[in-house]
Amino acid sequence: MTDPLAEFHSSDTIRSAAPLRYAKSFRYRAPFPLERGGELPELTLCYETYGELATARDNTVLVCHALSGDSHVAGHDAGDDPGWWDLMVGPGRPIDTSRYFVVCANVLGGCRGSTGPSFVDPGSRRRYGADFPSVTVGDMVEAQRLLLEHLGIERLLAVVGGSLGGFQALTWATRHPQRVAGCIGLATSARLSSQAIAFDVVGRNAILHDPNYAGGQYYDGAPPSAGLAIARMLAHITYLSSEGMQERFDVTRLQPRDISTAFENKFSVGSYLAHQGRKFVERFDANSYVTLSLAMDLFDLGDSREHLREALRASECRFLMVSFTSDWLYPSAQSRQIVDALLAEGKNVSYCDVATPCGHDAFLLEDDLAVYGGLVQGFLGNLRAGGHSSHVPAAVLPASPATHIFHGHRLDYHMVLSLVPPGASVLDLGCGDGELLSLLRARGHQRLVGVERDEQAIVACVARGHDVVQVDLDTGLASFGDQRFDVAILSQTLQAIEDISAMLDELVRVARCAIVSFPNFAHRPLREMFYREGRVPKSEGAYGYEWYDSPNRRFPSIVDFEELCAKKHLAIEKRLYIDTGAGVEVADDPNLNADMAIVMISR
Repeated sequence: MTDPLAEFHSSDTIRSAAPLRYAKSFRYRAPFPLERGGELPELTLCYETYGELATARDNTVLVCHALSGDSHVAGHDAGDDPGWWDLMVGPGRPIDTSRYFVVCANVLGGCRGSTGPSFVDPGSRRRYGADFPSVTVGDMVEAQRLLLEHLGIERLLAVVGGSLGGFQALTWATRHPQRVAGCIGLATSARLSSQAIAFDVVGRNAILHDPNYAGGQYYDGAPPSAGLAIARMLAHITYLSSEGMQERFDVTRLQPRDISTAFENKFSVGSYLAHQGRKFVERFDANSYVTLSLAMDLFDLGDSREHLREALRASECRFLMVSFTSDWLYPSAQSRQIVDALLAEGKNVSYCDVATPCGHDAFLLEDDLAVYGGLVQGFLGNLRAGGHSSHVPAAVLPASPATHIFHGHRLDYHMVLSLVPPGASVLDLGCGDGELLSLLRARGHQRLVGVERDEQAIVACVARGHDVVQVDLDTGLASFGDQRFDVAILSQTLQAIEDISAMLDELVRVARCAIVSFPNFAHRPLREMFYREGRVPKSEGAYGYEWYDSPNRRFPSIVDFEELCAKKHLAIEKRLYIDTGAGVEVADDPNLNADMAIVMISR
């Protein structure tokens, strides 16, 4: 039988107000000063832990929840209620509780066991209500720090969070740099946009002007359910995407589900939102919603590249930033701003913009778990409390499609390596699954960064322990500053670039020299095929495509490339020409006899 509420499924579906059977409380019995003034006479944090703390106390992953979350990130056993992130946290899952000691605390200002508006003020002996002081993300992180000290944990392997949780993760990385080895931010930003704040303003006004709000002291009477439901309905719209809503509701737009609600129920999307609002009211406190949404709106790491760089400069950890293409509440461009600032500061960062129709809620849903979960799993697997792990066995790497023009064994790698000076910093453009970066790391190179477009290749590259940033090379290398690397490598990708001339300029801008390898389309077998058969040449490797589905946009010969370099006043410092079929270097008429060229250029 079809579930009549199946279309109501959302990231909120499994959450309830049921008692948290495994929750613990930490009580800090001293005044807790707040960033915006005033103090709390004492502090209580509700938290849950998963897995075992290692003897060296170096395997702790702090999970920070978003606006409507709590300490119950995952179920503890088969009899426990599911958590809000069971997809990610548990034995064998991306945040593997058989390897890591996971801590998740309900934030300060929340309503699931931590000090918040529903707590009794020791001074007045009544609930704080609307008198609960304004708290910030910094206050939340400071409370978490006290909890971790209580647990005897001095340094985190990683701090992980999405949305508001990402704000907390970034705050940990910037305010406590020596206490964090890795920072993972999902669907987050340096600050909310004015549009996002506007939605929160309307939501808070809906609560504050509900007739039952009673100045925030509604705890002994009817709560402001209508205002809170409207606030949640409004917010829930921002968690979805236009594409996702169209797919879910357009076909049945005039067929709303028959649910008991005082809200408009003429359209299917209306019944969906009414259901989400009603379900949220069952488990959340209106004053906490006001408190936490305001804390989100106040968060601000910087409004410019310069301010962001200044804010992130103190960080010492590795970063993984993940955005989602259809997230208009925390747009991908905002994550990109953080990544660009980190790159400008020379920080270790990986980034992927996951293609999805799921909107902001994507990081809580299973649709794209293989990508974002794979990134988190690979990133965590290459952290240790003191820095990078040494190596990831190839067996644990996820399968990824070849993203270079040449598939299979890369015969050119050892020749490319021969041109890279010992110890040089390297930017590998079109790095694929990170094989060349792994060879460079094995040689002892320390500063290595990959650039890749394909999601699965990025997942594989992160699993190898490399820093890799998603970039479409046709958009240029604006994320990287001038002369940031000793060597930039563009391996077997030149012929797929839209503007080769501009790419060569970029290569010698970001690095002191560049190594470019490309297939020679003037190779003898290709000439003969065109001459004898009158057809577009097709062979193995880079030439193994039909004319109508080839990724090759350009068909350079060795002579063509060298002429372009001369025209652009680029010096060719070294040349290697190869017959890959015979596996030999070619000296005699390479434009005819070599099928691959490897050239080192500089300005």
